[in-house]
Formats: sequence, structure tokens, C-alpha cells
Amino acid sequence: MKNQRPLILITNDDGVSAPGLRALVSVMAELGEIIVVAPDSPQSAMGHAITTNSTLYLNKISKDSDAILEYSCSGTPVDCVKLAVNEILKRKPDLCVSGINHGSNSSINVIYSGTMSAAVEAGIEGIPAIGFSLMDFDWNANFEPTKSFIKKIASEVLENGLPDGVVLNVNFPKLEEKDIKGIRICRQAKARWMEKFDKRKTPQGRDYYWLAGEFVNQDKGEDTDEWALEHNYISVVPVQFDLTAHHTIQNLNTWKWNE
Repeated sequence: MKNQRPLILITNDDGVSAPGLRALVSVMAELGEIIVVAPDSPQSAMGHAITTNSTLYLNKISKDSDAILEYSCSGTPVDCVKLAVNEILKRKPDLCVSGINHGSNSSINVIYSGTMSAAVEAGIEGIPAIGFSLMDFDWNANFEPTKSFIKKIASEVLENGLPDGVVLNVNFPKLEEKDIKGIRICRQAKARWMEKFDKRKTPQGRDYYWLAGEFVNQDKGEDTDEWALEHNYISVVPVQFDLTAHHTIQNLNTWKWNE
């Protein structure tokens, strides 16, 4: 329909009541018609998990008189997107935004992120998608400095679209708006977690473990997301969900596979 407002699907991994999601709702309401489908409890670090061995539930939490339609979902962030697209929405969204995550999803964290997996799932469905994260794990983090930038980034994607198979991973430094230097298009830094497990015992004598560890950036490049965030920029990394290592196909074809 001509002059129809964009339809924007909003989700996250911190849960439907998370302040970061509420901040994202307030920004997206300025850009289009929005619908929220988010987990009913925190689903951080779920990656691209889906629910296959138990039932899924949707609970409409908005009233019919509310301007914004909202649902909570018993499943993962990816489940939320799948259910939204296949069971709730009457047409394909013009944009899916996920977040604002409480904590960074830069570098290797994108692999584990439920926030980004929801965006990736939307991309698989052919929907332009963005994952937003703030480098602050505090539940009461200040999301105000991100809002004008989120509006700008989302508006650019609505206007220009994204290439097939590509979604955006956007991370914000924990700064006041005046101290953010701008937006940088980056590559994912080569970094990893050096895991450690804190081994303890229950009162009954059973061993249990808490995952701990240290994030180590092994990348000295100045074109990475880690560099941008360290130098007070917002990092925007185009992420593709085709995991094929295209650059090594030619080399592998020289091996003696069939001899």
C-alpha cells in the first residue's frame, strides 16, 4: 500500500521486560508500525538455538487498545522471529531490530549472541536486520546516548536495504552521546575467550562449575570493531550467515579426494 508505514519487528535476548528492549521500542515507534515478540525470560548466549523437544507458548501482553502489539515467547530469540514471521505477522516486516543488548556483542561474541542470532534468523527470512548492543551489562544501563544513532542507522537500512545474506552487528561504547566520535564500518576483530572454570562443591559433595575467563583481543588492526569501540566509535560490522570458507575451496580442490 502506498504511503504505508514500515513494519518493524522488535526482539531481543534479555527478555521482554528488559530496559534495552524498551529503549529500542521508543526509537522504532518513531520510524514505523512496530510489533514486539521477545522471550519471556533472559536467553543470553543462546546462539542460534531453537526449541525442538518441548512446546512453545506465545502470550499476548498488550491490550487491544494499545498502540503497540507485544508478545512474550517461551522459547529462544530465534524462536521469537520464527513465530513472528510464520504465526503473527500478516506481511513480511520491512526491518527486524534486536536488542538493545545489555553487554557487548563485538568480535567473537557474535557467535554466542542470542541478540545477533535473532537478527541472523530475520536475515535468513529475507528481512533486513540489525542487532544493537551496548557495552554495559548493568540492568539499569543508560541507553539514552544510543537512541539518535539507532534511529539514524535504522533509517539508513530502511532507505537503502541490505545485501542478501547480510545483517548488521552494531555495538555502542559506554559513553555519553557527546563523547561518541561517530560510526565506523568495521570488520570483526580476531579475538577469543580464554575460558576458565571455577570448580566448587554442593553441600551434598557434588562437583559443579561456573564458567569464567578472560576476553583476549589478538587483533592489532585499526579497522576492527574492537579498535573502534576502544577509541569511542560505534562499530558496525556487516555479518553474513553463509559460513562457507569460499577462499579455501580452490585449494581443497587440489587435494587427492577421489584417488
